[in-house]
Amino acid sequence: MKIFITLTTIMALAVSTYAGSKNVAPIEAEVVPVPAVINPIPLYLGIGLIAAGLSRDCPCSGDTRLKDMTYGGILRAGWDFNNYVGVEARALKGTLEDDFSKTTHYGLYLKPQYHVSDAVNIYGLLGYGRTTVDYNNHNGRSSTLSSNGFSYGGGLEYDLSDDTSLEQYTRDFDGQGDQEKGWGLWADYQHLLNDEGKFNTDSNIFSAGVTFDF
Repeated sequence: MKIFITLTTIMALAVSTYAGSKNVAPIEAEVVPVPAVINPIPLYLGIGLIAAGLSRDCPCSGDTRLKDMTYGGILRAGWDFNNYVGVEARALKGTLEDDFSKTTHYGLYLKPQYHVSDAVNIYGLLGYGRTTVDYNNHNGRSSTLSSNGFSYGGGLEYDLSDDTSLEQYTRDFDGQGDQEKGWGLWADYQHLLNDEGKFNTDSNIFSAGVTFDF
């Protein structure tokens, strides 16, 4: 009889517990949105304007130096390996408003760089290129100086894009300096020739333009 009473009590408690559990709302797990991952291409392209300064010894006697400043355009394309090193190819031509010279240059450069802030990047240029200077002496004569060799320079990039997803890039250096998807500005200096040729020609380039990071 005691066993029967005990079993009856257990069954009653089980039924009461089950009935009470039906009135309890289920616990729903919080859904946390997964941020989209940005996987950019470490490629950038740029276009700009140049001022090409040139000086050389005068063919006349004495220590006179002839100077000329021409203007033109520049194209550049680069690839960033990481936040400190990249490579860049450049092609430029200065043929506008020349007195006696026109400058053409093609080069490939190692680009050491440093991010000053999320918007500013400073860099150097160390590489090899071919520079051609076409002379017109306004006396019916013309000549050409071509030189292959070391070239160097440095400059600054400024990011214009309004990017708020700095922690969503797959590479830790994207979003720093001028290395995020969008537009930017740059300005720099290059030294192309140093006492080259018969008349010790020097050539320096100042350039500025816009760039787009993919």
